Formats: sequence, C-alpha cells, structure tokens
Amino acid sequence: MQTIQELYTYEIITKEQTDLLQKAAECLARTFIGVDVSGKWVQEPMVGQLDIGYEDFYDFTKDYLEATVEQGYCAVAKDIDNNVVGVLAGDTNAPEIIGEDVFEGSFYDMNVILHVLEDVDKRFMEDYKRRNGKDIEDGELLHLFMLGVIAEHDRHEIIQQLGSKLIAKASLQGVKAVLGEATNAKSLRVMEKYHNMKKYIDIEGNYIVHKYQNNSKLNSIPANVADGTYIIIREL
Repeated sequence: MQTIQELYTYEIITKEQTDLLQKAAECLARTFIGVDVSGKWVQEPMVGQLDIGYEDFYDFTKDYLEATVEQGYCAVAKDIDNNVVGVLAGDTNAPEIIGEDVFEGSFYDMNVILHVLEDVDKRFMEDYKRRNGKDIEDGELLHLFMLGVIAEHDRHEIIQQLGSKLIAKASLQGVKAVLGEATNAKSLRVMEKYHNMKKYIDIEGNYIVHKYQNNSKLNSIPANVADGTYIIIREL
C-alpha cells in the first residue's frame, strides 16, 4: 500500500503555472457547487441554498486566484496522475467592504454570500480597530478564503498538509494571525482540529457570526448542517 506522502504531492503555485491555476479553480468550484466524494455529497451550504451555477462560480474562483496567486498563498494537492485534488487559497490583503451588490445576471445570488462575508468581516475590522487603535493593513493577516478537496482518500490529511504549508509560510513572513470565515460546522471542526483555529471572540466577549436563521435567503439551511458564518482565527 502506498503511503500518503506517495499518494499526494503539495506545492504553492505561481502565476506562470496557468494550467495548475485552472485546475485549482476547477477543484474549488466543484467542491463549492457540490460533488460526490466516496458516496458523500460535499457542498458549501450557502451555495447549495442559492441559485449559483458551476460556470459562474468557476469564473469567480479563477479571477480570485489570478488576482492573488502572486502573494504565494495558493497551495494545491496533486495525485499521482497530476490531478489537483485539494486546494487551499488565501491572501494577505486587508478586508475590503464594498457594501453593495456587485454580481449580476445568472450570478446575482452570489451577492447574498458576499453580504454575509462582509457582515462578519466588517464587525471583525471594527473590533480589531478597537483593540489595536488602527485599521488592519495589507500583510498583517493571512485570510484563508477557499478550501476544496475532491480526493477520495485521506481528505483530512490533505487539509492538514495544505494548511500547514500556508501557515508556516505566513509565520516566516511575519504575518500576525490567520483568519477565515467558517461557513459550516464541518469546515469549523476541520480548521479547529488540524490548524488550531478558534471562533473569534470580540472585545465584548461575543462570537462574530452571521446567523442563517436571521437571513431570509438562507434560513432554510438546516441548523445541524450550518447555523451561520463565523470568524475564526489563530494568532501566529
């Protein structure tokens, strides 16, 4: 039997690796839109609830990767046939709040997800400013934005390896903390278990969370699948 090390190889991709970047975007889009892995349906709950198609989501993902890949925080897992079977992508940009709908046409429902993310990001930014007396700057935090794994085997091992690679790099580059938006219970558990990330507690002692039950577009997501999007963090 092959060991995990032989099954998968890991690398941080560069802008020049256009083929890998495309495969990474495909892997992420498939995971978010929904994919059957070993008889289990894997899907991001908000995406599952809304009317979002693969092509639109793939374009969104590819645009994000092309815009941020030069920062060096897009790691992929490849199988022995060179297929991309896992991706963790992030950036060190300070969060940006647009505050209005930016997607239109068939991708219009993506605005719902954007507003959920902006809601928790905005509250985190305000809390950060209260604690530190200044706004977040580029390069201070590693924002882990998208995780997708379509491998049939050793999925948790892949998540562990991808995260460890990016977190070690961030630590070396003097990044203060790793931040993410956990949109469901499963991703929260995985990031807690493998990367020691915890739900962020604000200065008043509360979690920063956007509860789906209070969102008319998302309130039919079953609470046992996901109750909301939480800010999660790990200090470096």
